[in-house]
Amino acid sequence: MRVDAGLARLLGLSRTVVASLAEDGRVEVDGRAAGKSDRLVAGAWLEVSLPEPEAPTTIAAPAEVVNGLTVLHADDDIVVVDKPVGVAAHPSPGWTGPTVVGGLAALGYRVSTSGAEERQGIVHRLDVGTTGVMVVATSEHAYTVLKRAFKERTVSKRYHAVAQGHPDPSSGTIDAPIDRHPKHDYRFAVVAGGKPSVTHYDTIEAFRAASLLDVRLETGRTHQIRVHLSALRHPCVGDLAYGADPTLAKRLKLERQWLHAHELGFEHPGDGRWVSYVSPYPADLARALDLLRE
Repeated sequence: MRVDAGLARLLGLSRTVVASLAEDGRVEVDGRAAGKSDRLVAGAWLEVSLPEPEAPTTIAAPAEVVNGLTVLHADDDIVVVDKPVGVAAHPSPGWTGPTVVGGLAALGYRVSTSGAEERQGIVHRLDVGTTGVMVVATSEHAYTVLKRAFKERTVSKRYHAVAQGHPDPSSGTIDAPIDRHPKHDYRFAVVAGGKPSVTHYDTIEAFRAASLLDVRLETGRTHQIRVHLSALRHPCVGDLAYGADPTLAKRLKLERQWLHAHELGFEHPGDGRWVSYVSPYPADLARALDLLRE
């Protein structure tokens, strides 16, 4: 097996990252510097020097919480929130529960009036059952800039997901079109002729029954991660709508899909600087991880 393929599998890194480490002289096999295409043999001694992870640029104000909705940052252009489970981004037909829009109004925040009346200020959404970082526009200028950024895919969206089993390869790209499920209106599926959809993933940690993945979205289709992982036959743990094993979800005391919007980065619409906001795992997802490790 090649060095890049072998270390990618052993360490759960992408082959691109391993190749970069090899080019920097950070990979040794039996005491000698190894290139990415060198071959590994049984019994070889591998030594890899990993660089310190870069600390994300995070701008945070004292958190304000209402109905579980936490405000991470607010200024004249944006409000960044940490959305809890059970909260929708905005009102919609048939939904009578709490919303991000309603929570911000309760806290006294004015949001942009751009967009449809029920979703003013909303430039992207998370599912009701998905937690994590969202940004809401508070100025008309910010709404225009952020909508363009999401459309042009210049926003960095990183999710963490726990998938059943072990995706093979451990790092990869899923490029499969998505559209509404032909038989179930409330679900989506990989459908020929659907909208182009691209998801990149890397394995962070492997357990006996599942894998913790770092997922980066190139496109932003409804239920994209859930649909793509289901199409791989490795659905998000707890995602019963997309084929997850209910027995495993019960063992992990999980009542929704293990999917979390972990980090959101973008150019600030006010001054153009790059900003990044991170959300820690909520209690139910952290507990499920602990149980998997046990």
